[in-house]
Formats: sequence, C-alpha cells, structure tokens
Amino acid sequence: MRIAQLANFVGATSGGMRTAIEQLGQGYVAAGAERLLVIPGPVDAVRTTSLGDVVQVRAPRVGGGYRLIVEPWRVTEVLERFAPTSVEWSDKLTLLPVAWWARRNGVRSVLLSHERMGDMFAMRTGLETTSKVSIGLLNRLIVRSFDTVVVTSAYAESEFRAVADAAGCPVSRVPLGVDLATFRPPAGRERTGGVLRLVHAGRLSREKSPHLAVATAVELHRRGVPLRLDVYGEGPHRDELEAIAGDAPVVFHGYVDGRAALRDRLAAADVSLSVCPGETFGLAVLEALACGTPVVTADRGGARELVDASCGAWGAPSPEALADAVLRLLALPESRRRTAARRRAEQYGWDRTVARMLTLHAGDRVGALSA
Repeated sequence: MRIAQLANFVGATSGGMRTAIEQLGQGYVAAGAERLLVIPGPVDAVRTTSLGDVVQVRAPRVGGGYRLIVEPWRVTEVLERFAPTSVEWSDKLTLLPVAWWARRNGVRSVLLSHERMGDMFAMRTGLETTSKVSIGLLNRLIVRSFDTVVVTSAYAESEFRAVADAAGCPVSRVPLGVDLATFRPPAGRERTGGVLRLVHAGRLSREKSPHLAVATAVELHRRGVPLRLDVYGEGPHRDELEAIAGDAPVVFHGYVDGRAALRDRLAAADVSLSVCPGETFGLAVLEALACGTPVVTADRGGARELVDASCGAWGAPSPEALADAVLRLLALPESRRRTAARRRAEQYGWDRTVARMLTLHAGDRVGALSA
C-alpha cells in the first residue's frame, strides 16, 4: 500500500491536525505502508525521513500564519511520481482537482474532514454564516469527489450524512486518538493553597474560542473564586484576550515547545477549559484527560462527545453557563474525577484509529464508531 497524505492549510501552528497527520503517518509506516507527505511551504523542497519523503510545495501565506497550496496541478505532479494506491486529504477546498485526478487514475481518495465549514466561517469572522446554500452546494460537490469521507464525531458527521447518502458516498466515523505514553498523570501534584488552577491550551484565534475560555475565568473571578488561568498558545487575537482578562488572574505564556512540556502544564491544572462549540473532535480535550485533568467544554460540538459526567462538565457557550459547569465539576471528589479522566482517554488510543484508517485506504468501508 502506498499512501499519500495531503496536508494543506496547516500553517506553522495548526497543532491538532498536524498531530493527527503525524500519528497516522507513523501508524501507516509501522503497518508496512509506503508513505508520502505533501505540505505547503515557502519554497519547493524534498526531504527524506524515517516516515517517508516529505514534499514541500511552494505556497503563499493567507493570513494568521497559514500557508495554502493554490496550484493543485503541482500536487498532482508530485503524486504522479509517487504513484500512490490511496490519497488522504485534510483540506476540502483548494485541492478538489486532485481528487478528480485520483478518480481518473483509479487511485482511492479518502477525505479526513476535520471541521464543519459553516461553523468555521462563522467563528473565524465572528459572524453567523449567511452562506448556508453555498456551503450546502460545496458539500454536495465534495461527497461526489471522494470515495470515502471520514469524520471524527457525530457532530461532524451531521454536516455530511444527508448529502453523502444521496450521492452514495460512504461516511465513516473514526475518532482520533491521543498519545497515552506521553500524556499521562504526574507522579505527584503540587498544591497551591486553595487556588483553582485552570488551563487553556490552543491556538489564540477566534475559531478556537479562547475568548470564551478567558471570559469564563473572568466570570469565576467576579464570583469571588480564587483562581489562576494559564493560557498556552499563540495566535492573532492575543491582544483581544488580554483585554478581556483585564485584572483577572490570567497568565499568557505563549507557545509551549514540545509535548512533554505541554503535558506537565496540563497535568498541573485542576480543570482544563476546552470550550469551543464548533470543535469537530478536540485533541486538546483528550490530551488533558490523558493527564488526569478533567475538562469543561461547551454543550455542543465534537469535544462534548469526549467527556462524560465522571470526568467533565459542560454548559451553553457563555461565560456564566461554563462557570457553573466548572463549579459542578469541582463538587466531585478530586481523586475520582482525575482517575475517571485518565480512564476516559484510554478509550482513544491511536492504534484503533490507525487500524480503521488503513482499512479505509485498502478500500473497505468502516462502520460508524460511537465516541
């Protein structure tokens, strides 16, 4: 099996999708597949790694630190040289012509859909989307272009199910995984004298809802809860977040270099705030849970499917409702909620994800899995 992964629009800090692509690639190679990774970059380049060749295609910046391949024919030239048996996309917009190339050439095409476009546009602009008809038309084009659409949650599946069924395109729900060896509970945790330790880790851009996480901490502070929110990540909206925080005890640490360093910071917290209502999965949720840190999230979206009442709480995407959720979670005994968090994460090992994706790349349909 020769699998080409196309990772467009991943930018320098698109951590969740980058992690998924890397973990899947490792699994493919470990299973004996030949793997090629195509990514955007400032110049054309090729490098050989233990996980196969990485081909960088010259691509312009499109804002927010991202690059986007806008010349799909250059990707098809790379694929013609590699001669894959299957191609995996993580971008559903600019590289559609490559899917048409795959169909003409008898190459299997698998779309890993990692965001709902209506929610993505609305959250990036801060406005409710007014282009539902256009997005619906695009989704109908997408399901007619790929052999299989893979979604990571029931929330993500609902975007495609009706149009995919009408087009006869299989939609398979395959939850992503978490690195359980790296993200793990600490041997011991320091106490901070009754101060509630909150953490938020992720890109500081509107579509990830860091504004809501900070506002939740501000609401708890207003209620007189002794706390500290540590925010890890960079992005274009940090100034806005600092303004929202005001004089509340919110500390912005910037980018954390390395998974082990991130693990230590997640594990030190009492509660992780992963509150984006438009998240189609939520790797940050699983990483926190794997560290034994319970999670508060919004009451809708893919992240909500990853927690239950033993290891998390949820509320409407407002500071007041999420602050209430934090306080409900804290009413559970600490040892019980931390043990339950790790147990929940252990249901999402990468080995299960890789096995199901390999079956799809081989041409067989995977039945929907419950998260």
